Amino acid sequence: MTISLFIAAFEMFKDTIIENPKMFFCEEFDSDGFVESKTYKAEVPSRHKDRCYASLLWFKEMGAIDDVDLQTYDIIRKYRNELVHEFMSFLVNDDRDFDITKFQVLVDLFTKVEKWWCINIELDINPHMSDIVAEEVNHDDIIPGAIMLLRLMQDVAFGNEPEEGYYYEIFKRGSRTVSRVDM
Repeated sequence: MTISLFIAAFEMFKDTIIENPKMFFCEEFDSDGFVESKTYKAEVPSRHKDRCYASLLWFKEMGAIDDVDLQTYDIIRKYRNELVHEFMSFLVNDDRDFDITKFQVLVDLFTKVEKWWCINIELDINPHMSDIVAEEVNHDDIIPGAIMLLRLMQDVAFGNEPEEGYYYEIFKRGSRTVSRVDM
């Protein structure tokens, strides 16, 4: 269960890292979603042959992450690959335990990027969020939607009923970001 959750979290992270800059530079849509603009192609994929790493380099330039975070991503990516390619080894060998600390490191990095995105992009460009910004929300209290989903998945997988109910109620209300103060 934990290995599956880690892999799902990694894929969510990777998709978000790639799609957010693409959306940021988007100038048009088609039936497949965002059309890559010339600006996007010049600003992001040109940085590295791997789209995720190219996007991480863009996030670094924007100040969302640093070199330590890039190193952390490399460790997490290698661990994800080990889990996927040696899955059966983790299931049948007693000496191959899942490293839960790597899951937390992944969630922390994902949270860092998502909070930065929410505060520096979504709150700045969304006119409906001006009331939230005007209230001077404590940035530490912001929980982006993707992180709520991750926590919901984690709480369901590990049987944490009170937390599971909290995030489920937030999703039912349709909130994209919420303060921990609501707890």
